[in-house]
Amino acid sequence: MAHVISSDCVSCGACEPECPVGAISQGADQYEIDADACIDCGACASQCPTGSISQA
Repeated sequence: MAHVISSDCVSCGACEPECPVGAISQGADQYEIDADACIDCGACASQCPTGSISQA
């Protein structure tokens, strides 16, 4: 199950460099996680200052 980013995302970018497979990118309104690329490691979630990242 891939991680997802909720609408609480403030687009700070703290999560993107933490992803070891490059599954996180800036979307139109907030950062997004490519579910097909996500390996569910949770590295991004531990870096999110707003707690916007969780398992789907």
